[in-house]
This record gives sequence, C-alpha cells and structure tokens, in this order.
Amino acid sequence: MADLIKAVEGKNNANIPVMKSGDAVSVHVRIKEGDKERIQEFKGTVIRMRKSGNDASFTVRRTASHGIGVERTFLLRSPRIEKVEVQRHASVRRAQLYYLRELTGKKARLREKREA
Repeated sequence: MADLIKAVEGKNNANIPVMKSGDAVSVHVRIKEGDKERIQEFKGTVIRMRKSGNDASFTVRRTASHGIGVERTFLLRSPRIEKVEVQRHASVRRAQLYYLRELTGKKARLREKREA
C-alpha cells in the first residue's frame, strides 16, 4: 500500500528551503497571463505549515495597502513556485499564527530568533 502511495506522490520542489511558522519569506511564483508568463514575488510571514505528503502547503500573510491583510496558500510540491527565499526566522511558540490576523502595526511583529 505504501508503494502505491509513493507512486502517486509528486516529487519535492528543490527550490523550497526548510521553513517554519513565523519566518519572513519571499515566494517567487510563475504566473501565466494569456500566452505570456512572468514571475511575481509575494513577501510576507508564514502563518501556517501543513505537512501531509502530496497535499503539503504553507500560507503566507502580508499587509497590503491601507492595512488590508492578504493571505495566499502555496503547495509545497508545486512546479509553479520558482524559488522561496527566507529573509529571517522568528521565535514563535505556535504552529498556526492565526492571531496575527487581528493585530496591526508594531503589535504584529514577531521576535527574531537569535543564533547561539
């Protein structure tokens, strides 16, 4: 049974590094508009990581203009993701950071993880 599941699973995207909730990331996604293709960058904070085989995904949240929050979910195994850059790691105590949805401004900042 396990061999059957592995046969259906997609291959890992090598352009995605190890990341956790709270990390500030920049996701470069290939977007197709008509017959043209371009790369769009989406910068924000990872508020959720779902690791479940083929359905593994992560959600990135950023604040757009006028304080409106925008969340976008990406599949970890998607070939549309060009690359993911981790800008900084944050020290958080939860796996899902849904409480950031209610916070704005300086309250929404996360403490940076110190290297020791």
